[in-house]
Amino acid sequence: MVFPVGLVMVVLTGADLFTSYCMYSVVALLHRRCSLLDLLKTWFVSFFGNLAGALFFMAVLTGYGGTFESGAFKDEALAFAKTKAVTPHWHQIFLKGILCNWLVCMAVFLAISSREVISKIVAIWFPVMCFVGLGTDHVVANMYFIPLAIFLKAPAPLSVSYYIWKSMIPSLLGNIIGGGFFCGGVYWYLFLAHETVSIHFDTVDANTAVYEQGGPINRQATADGAGTGYGHAHDKHVVPSSGNNGRSGIAHDLHLGAVEGLGRRKEGSEGSVSV
Repeated sequence: MVFPVGLVMVVLTGADLFTSYCMYSVVALLHRRCSLLDLLKTWFVSFFGNLAGALFFMAVLTGYGGTFESGAFKDEALAFAKTKAVTPHWHQIFLKGILCNWLVCMAVFLAISSREVISKIVAIWFPVMCFVGLGTDHVVANMYFIPLAIFLKAPAPLSVSYYIWKSMIPSLLGNIIGGGFFCGGVYWYLFLAHETVSIHFDTVDANTAVYEQGGPINRQATADGAGTGYGHAHDKHVVPSSGNNGRSGIAHDLHLGAVEGLGRRKEGSEGSVSV
């Protein structure tokens, strides 16, 4: 029930999660917004960054912190790792990885289609709760749970090499297919495949967590980055888009501040304001 809190924090803070990049980067590649090399670099950095974070949290905060030293917690951690990495076959972990990241990326897709924070949380909560309840395999989540069992001296055959071959590789490949093809590829085809006009990107400095992302139903963006309604564009100044940036109150204020700052700089250099 509480597992979705992790993805909620990732989405709302703008953090980087490898499994969501499986969708984002595939869409960018298909829409020619990045190269294959860019995609591979993004996957490499996010994957090993997530691995480093998971191992740090596992070893330093909960491992050496003694969180799982008591009998009940330790037994549950060992049993969970056995259920995830030892009991199922390789192909079963691979297939569960596909379903897992399909649901995770659907949660992210629904979140960026929502406008308010509460809507984003609700959109994330139920798909993630489904993937946890179904017992599917999320490669980043397993980076914590299975190394934790190894840290707690899990019995054979569970070891680092066994974990990499039996759990990490099949869940990684499954997550890539589930997020990249079934979510990223499918929704790129549905919403972006026939778009031929360049999509506007707002380049204002404050463009991360303070922006509320519009959904695919709002398919228009003007040259100023503001949404203009539903359906395809009829005005030459409006370009089709898979989503809009609807600025929140904070983002709006920061945007105005950036524009005013630009005006002051121009006034100082040219003696007049031109915004």
